[in-house]
Amino acid sequence: MEDIGAHQERPTATVVATFRFYEELNDFIARDRRRREFDFDCATDATIKHVIEAIGVPHTEVELILVNGVSVDFAQRLRQGDRVSVYPKFEAFDISPLLRLRPYPLRVTRFVADAHLGSLARLLRMAGFDTVYDNALDDAEIERIAGSDERIVLTRDRELLKRRTISHGCYVYAQKPDVQLSEILARLDLAGSLRPLSRCLKCNAPLLPVDKAQVIDALPPRVRDRQHDFSTCQVCRRVFWEGSHWRHMSERLAKAVSAAGGEQESHPGAQSSILR
Repeated sequence: MEDIGAHQERPTATVVATFRFYEELNDFIARDRRRREFDFDCATDATIKHVIEAIGVPHTEVELILVNGVSVDFAQRLRQGDRVSVYPKFEAFDISPLLRLRPYPLRVTRFVADAHLGSLARLLRMAGFDTVYDNALDDAEIERIAGSDERIVLTRDRELLKRRTISHGCYVYAQKPDVQLSEILARLDLAGSLRPLSRCLKCNAPLLPVDKAQVIDALPPRVRDRQHDFSTCQVCRRVFWEGSHWRHMSERLAKAVSAAGGEQESHPGAQSSILR
């Protein structure tokens, strides 16, 4: 006789671990669990990465995990009674002797922004950062681009940051674009890495110097008489120079850097003749 019970779904074995999340990671979890220890039922076959995300925190926001005081990686499995401390990215002290959760650092800072961060993407391009943006990109395509191009994902969608192959990402807390820019500059310590007004805001392509003689027929008479330095985008072929719009955006960048608590450095390779 066939055992009917053999076909019934067996309950998943669980253990109870005690968690404590620190600093801004508390924004992702239920209010009654914030800034305090709490117990959580964990499946014995689940990695600590899956448990942390089940609690609500995207793995890209986590920099250090301690289990019973010992640094562990995302593949760790929990045992009954484990005490888990979860920390965000550190600014105050060096954790290099401890276990890093990222498989590799990104040598070049470049981004892919989701559909809701178009204004931020434009500001990052204005600051000189390679930033992919298209409001038609879905989550799967953003995940693919982040992996293939080694880009940092920027989003206000925490579920996007939980996708398995996304290793570098930032949840954007602020809602206004200029504040968002300051937030990213501060969190990733980018104030000294700006190359202001060196990319096309529309195409994301680097702007290249161009001789005035090559573009003179496309210039308005007043620009032809007053301006001498020009740049062009090799994709859309637009021509840029230092007009009032350029000065306005330079001031906007300076304010963002100041709000981020940084000091903007000059870069000899940056294009200075941009935008109108």
